[in-house]
Amino acid sequence: MSGATQANQEVAVPEFKQIMGHPAPLWMLFMTEFWERFAFYGIRWALVLYIVAQFYHGDSAGEQFANLTYGSYLALVYAGALFGGYVADRVLGYQRSIIVGAIFMSAGLFMIALPDPNIFKMGLATIIVGNGMFKPNISTMVGKLYTLADTRRDSGFTIFYMGINSGALIAPVLTEYLATKIFGTGGMPAYKVVFIAAGVGMLISLFWFSIGRRGLKGIGAPEPQMQDPKRMLWVALGALCVIPIVYMLLAAGANNLQGVLSVLFILLAVMLMIEGIRNGKVARDKVIAMLVIFFFNIMFWMFFEQAGSSFTFLADKIVDRIMFGWEFPNAYFQTVNSIAIITLAPVIAFIWVAMGRKNVNPSIARKFGLGLIFNGLAFGLLMFALSSLVDVHNKIPFWTLFMVYVIQSVGELCLSPIGLSMVTKLAPTRLVGLGMGGWFLSTGIGNNLSGIFASFVSGEKGMSVTSALEGYTLGFYSLMAGGILLFLIAPLISKLMHGVK
Repeated sequence: MSGATQANQEVAVPEFKQIMGHPAPLWMLFMTEFWERFAFYGIRWALVLYIVAQFYHGDSAGEQFANLTYGSYLALVYAGALFGGYVADRVLGYQRSIIVGAIFMSAGLFMIALPDPNIFKMGLATIIVGNGMFKPNISTMVGKLYTLADTRRDSGFTIFYMGINSGALIAPVLTEYLATKIFGTGGMPAYKVVFIAAGVGMLISLFWFSIGRRGLKGIGAPEPQMQDPKRMLWVALGALCVIPIVYMLLAAGANNLQGVLSVLFILLAVMLMIEGIRNGKVARDKVIAMLVIFFFNIMFWMFFEQAGSSFTFLADKIVDRIMFGWEFPNAYFQTVNSIAIITLAPVIAFIWVAMGRKNVNPSIARKFGLGLIFNGLAFGLLMFALSSLVDVHNKIPFWTLFMVYVIQSVGELCLSPIGLSMVTKLAPTRLVGLGMGGWFLSTGIGNNLSGIFASFVSGEKGMSVTSALEGYTLGFYSLMAGGILLFLIAPLISKLMHGVK
């Protein structure tokens, strides 16, 4: 059988019990991802504040290092998905990769609770390695619950995306309450409690998937040549060897890391292109379209992922958070995106379906363009606030940053869930996991650039109104230019996709 025929052959999907119009395992994967995202977002609000408080004794000069560290951490979290996808595709299978990844993530989260800079970075490295084996593979299994022609596919990914954001909504509220109200002393949050609570959440995710994976009916199970249990041991030992390498990448700094990530992206693009060419012109064109979208994905996340870095310092220093005598906690800003996603996801999904019925549904490329434009409009609001709404105390109104998160969320809904579904449709059949890893690698590159951008916004002495205005103005013009360009070339990208919607 030729490679082209193999690439176009679709694997049969088992018959599943349907719950609310979707395969029952979707809801098990939903909750597994819910608890993993609880762990991930539980520490998001605290990391940069903890670095400045613990390792710089509260000195604002530490903001630049904190931003760079956070960006590098996020970048490696997503870049690790490249290797995790390969391990799942070729070595271990998706289900076992998720289990091994969850174990490592749990261990890393407990490690960063120890207030030692070296153990802290080693803990971050352990989280990164575990997340690489967890994150791309659970998303890939969502795609495997549906045939390529199933019209519920995109809405299934949107539901799954709501699971992500449900965990992200609860995590900052609970961890902030534990750190400040229960265990905090003298106005100083007990950050280690944040990290421990996140570790517990990850253990729940591990338990939930381990029990529920029987309902997958073989989806994500190892191929016959992968079923030797010793493979899990060898992968775990390999992961232990990789952790010191990731630690060194974290220590090398964001600028050096950017070079490494760029090389990885080029290698991934070459591997996908070789596989696409091998499977014929249509497969090749789809890979080209996917790689172009990856480039714009980098731009989106470079500016979007300020929530855990520069926006955290903006909220801490420049936003007036006092409302009716109550101070809105900094951590609660992390919930705004999740509330907006949960509220607006059904609305956006309905709009796409309604437009599809009238045959005017925007193409994938134009949806990505809308994502960039909405992201740009959020920075436009910050430009306005920092230039026209600063009060005598050098503060901007609370509502401005709140609405920035809401506007960015609309952009995220136009781009991110569509991107996950796009990869499962465009990637070569044999390398869907690697293609998903490429999606997360491009997100990782954007996140590393976000740390570099955030360090520019904060400057050497810490964030000021002037430095924030300068940085966010750059963000506005860059995103608007990218969105307009993507709209202009959208017909060419759609042609390369050969009918993929």
